[in-house]
Amino acid sequence: MDDSEAGSLVQIRAFLAGSSEVRFAGERREEVYEWVQQTLVRQQYASLKRPDKGLVRRYVARMTGLSRAQATRLIMAYRETGRVKATAYQRTKFATHYTAADVALLAYVDKAHGNLSGPATRRILEREYSEYSQAAYLRLAGISVAHLYRLRNSAAYRKRNASYQPTRPTPIPIGERRKP
Repeated sequence: MDDSEAGSLVQIRAFLAGSSEVRFAGERREEVYEWVQQTLVRQQYASLKRPDKGLVRRYVARMTGLSRAQATRLIMAYRETGRVKATAYQRTKFATHYTAADVALLAYVDKAHGNLSGPATRRILEREYSEYSQAAYLRLAGISVAHLYRLRNSAAYRKRNASYQPTRPTPIPIGERRKP
């Protein structure tokens, strides 16, 4: 976008007073952010007085179609880093205590013992580690029953411990003569 005509604060003030429907439509967010950065650099935003900063903020909001809060957020990013760019999304990831090998071991234990209840399976896992000194059961020895059921609901567990039972037909006495 070429807005070189709005170079001074006086021209920006006249633009804001005279127009209400002009908007800059960037195809991508990066283009909009780049334009905001160029505008802030061209206006020397850091050295402006407070009323002029508000004027530039309104100009940025009007031209980009961003809300006042979002324009303020972009200006704050410019003041802190000297650049306006989108931040990458960082999902919060919790540490995993039980690995895929632990889930496979749980499926193996359940298959060997016939899918017992959670407390019974937990006790088996405890005994495997404490009484029989099986190092593979170290993490599973202290598992809670609730987390045991969570692991049983995982896709990896269900893939390993799928048990299928055919439908048992129910005999229906059709044509049988008897008293109702």
